[in-house]
Amino acid sequence: MYKTLLKSVSLLLAATLLFACSKKAPEQPTLTAEPTVTAAPAKFKVCWSIYVGWMPWDFGAQEGIVKKWADKYGIEIEVTQINDYIESINQYTAGAYDGCTMTNMDALTIPAAGGVDSTALIVGDFSNGNDGVVLKEKSELADIKGQTVNLVELSVSHYLLARALDSIGMSEQDVTVVNISDADLVAAYSTSDVTSVVTWNPLLSEITDMPGANKVFDSANIPGEIIDLMVVNTETLKANPAFGKALTGAWYEIMATMSKNDEAGMQARTFMGVASGTDLAGFDSQLASTNMFYSPLNAVNFTSSDQLKTTMQYVAEFSLKHGLLGEGATDAGYIGIETPAGIFGSENNVKLRFDPSYMKMAADGEL
Repeated sequence: MYKTLLKSVSLLLAATLLFACSKKAPEQPTLTAEPTVTAAPAKFKVCWSIYVGWMPWDFGAQEGIVKKWADKYGIEIEVTQINDYIESINQYTAGAYDGCTMTNMDALTIPAAGGVDSTALIVGDFSNGNDGVVLKEKSELADIKGQTVNLVELSVSHYLLARALDSIGMSEQDVTVVNISDADLVAAYSTSDVTSVVTWNPLLSEITDMPGANKVFDSANIPGEIIDLMVVNTETLKANPAFGKALTGAWYEIMATMSKNDEAGMQARTFMGVASGTDLAGFDSQLASTNMFYSPLNAVNFTSSDQLKTTMQYVAEFSLKHGLLGEGATDAGYIGIETPAGIFGSENNVKLRFDPSYMKMAADGEL
């Protein structure tokens, strides 16, 4: 009986052990790696309007050159054409764009006067005949006396008119200035009522090709005073140097291509000519009256010269006279303009800066 009981206990223990071994251990939860979140590249927007010195931005955008340089620095740059020049600057000033093509005077009188600290990142060229005063059926500048002059009021065209009148001992009191959009200038000149305009290329070329049109004064008479720029928001540039490097690198790659007379250069200039309403010959004709800084070193030298500071003083004085420096401006130096040669105006209210450092990087092969 004892043996029988012992055997029963042994069988029970074996069965219990077998049951315990047959149970699976609870499965441990599988650890899944957290997905890697990649931050979207910083995106920037720049705008431009049609002018011989700014057509390279269209070419660079369409040919992928701007994207190539943006990719190099891990950012995105959107390039947009705006048909109305002044409107493009207004949109930049309002914060819709991080950069915009404009002249030195308009950079001072619109964004800087509006309190937007702006930097001339790229000094692309200066007008050397691309801006002009045109009279219908008259061949001397003095014939402008008493005429109604159509122009984009308070723009560089207005500045050019003032400089032209001053050169012959006249003033704006001797003419009547009428404001007109650059988009309407050519059509307006074709009417019998309009006998005098001031404008820039390619509009200038279209108008001077019309019967009876005579260019009586142009920017070649004041070389280096009407400067064409890519202006960017100073705070944006400081926070994102890659933005400045990408734009500058793209610009000088375009300059290297279009400045050559090989097939690639002619194709580039043909593209720009057609996009601006002309052809290769027409575009090359406009370039002939434009002092392009194809070399970044030449742009650096021009920007670093004492003459730039003097030119900006002329511009500031004109702007003050026409009430363009904003409310509270009591003198031409109300807004500080920083150049490598020093600051013209208030050191406590610098709102326009000419910074050649990115162009120097291009010159030194550091981009």
